[in-house]
Amino acid sequence: MRRLRRLPSAPEPHLMAHLRTTVWGPAEFVGLPPRWLVVEGVIAGTLGAGAILGTALLGAWTGTPWLTDGRAGLVCAVLLVLYLSLVGAGRALIGIVALLAVCLAVHAPEASASIVLAHRGVVRPSVVLSVQDGGETADGHGLYLCSVADRHGAPVKVRIRRGCLRTTRPGDALPLLCDPEGRVAPRSAESGRSLAAPLRALGAWGASLVGACVVAVVRSLRLSHTAAAPSAAAPCAPEPDDRPVPAAARQPSRCLSGCRGPGSGPG
Repeated sequence: MRRLRRLPSAPEPHLMAHLRTTVWGPAEFVGLPPRWLVVEGVIAGTLGAGAILGTALLGAWTGTPWLTDGRAGLVCAVLLVLYLSLVGAGRALIGIVALLAVCLAVHAPEASASIVLAHRGVVRPSVVLSVQDGGETADGHGLYLCSVADRHGAPVKVRIRRGCLRTTRPGDALPLLCDPEGRVAPRSAESGRSLAAPLRALGAWGASLVGACVVAVVRSLRLSHTAAAPSAAAPCAPEPDDRPVPAAARQPSRCLSGCRGPGSGPG
């Protein structure tokens, strides 16, 4: 006889609850989350985003290599992820925060350089040495890169993209926006001194990171960790006994023949 195959049993409810808690966080509250937990999430996200942006801006302003290339921002991102792990946030939310923090750390150096050049950059002339075809951009336009030399004839280490067109030829003049202290790489003067573009990009990444941190911290609430344990010094009062009392126990006790009260005389 063929044995009937047993159908696979459905996952147990407590297993599904454990997986949901591990992935998205316990979130053991009803209704709106506690206000102090929202404040904690805002503080954590703001400090994390501020540290990433602050290290990048400090690196662009001072020219410190390990701050300029974004390594310090990645360290700040790792510290933020460790904090969320310690508070018990869900793994999926920790992954989202880590992704946003890394993206912010990658974009922060370029935006910080734009901010520094907008603040103290000066326009200087340069001469095109060569033009290289860089293919096409994502929107289908041609991409050209110009190698230039400064007014003293020294080649500039970076190639200029903005202002370098298909009609550009060697020997053409191409103004550059340069840092007088030489701590930020020059770029085309056509990029302008506007702070709107870099601040808009950093603001979008920073706001997304703060929002993800708030959700991760709020959903990390576990009532079993916040509820106070009953004090051992104050034991629970015994529950009242509702059982009927026997009639003999309700009668007043009688003294034996040999017992006397405190003021009684000899018998």
